[in-house]
Amino acid sequence: MRKKKEGKKSVIKDYQKKDQDTGSIEVQVGLLTKEIVDLTDHLKKNHHDFSSRRGLLRKVSRRRKLLKYLQQNEPKSYEKIIKKIKTP
Repeated sequence: MRKKKEGKKSVIKDYQKKDQDTGSIEVQVGLLTKEIVDLTDHLKKNHHDFSSRRGLLRKVSRRRKLLKYLQQNEPKSYEKIIKKIKTP
């Protein structure tokens, strides 16, 4: 449980704009990306976990919608976050 909290805090620090920023689109996309990676690893080991697969698809869809909004309204921020997501 502690690892999850620490991982979440580090993702928030990586993507936040200001010190107290925890809910901006960039932070949400970063958290969703981390959860997507974790679920993908889980599903590689557990092929028949269909409820987790459904959760993964919901998270991917949510992230896609947020990125589309960001691309339309803040293109510079969109480019910056796409570079962060693609580099591990």
